[in-house]
Amino acid sequence: MIETQADLTWRKSSFSGPRDVCCVEIAFAGADTAVRDSKNPAGGALLVGESSWRRFLATASRDGFRRA
Repeated sequence: MIETQADLTWRKSSFSGPRDVCCVEIAFAGADTAVRDSKNPAGGALLVGESSWRRFLATASRDGFRRA
C-alpha cells in the first residue's frame, strides 16, 4: 500500500508537449495504477485497479475513444 504520492515513481507520456497542456502522469502502485494531472501533481490522484487499467489500455490502443 502507498502512503503518499511522493512514494511513487511518476511517468509522463512521451506524446506530451513541452508545455504540459493536456497531460496526465501515471505511476504503478502494486497491481494498481495511479493517474494524476501533470499540471497539478499535488492535487490528488485516481487509483485504478489492474483489470480496469488493462481494459482502458486495450480500448485506447484500438482508438475506442474516438468521437463519431
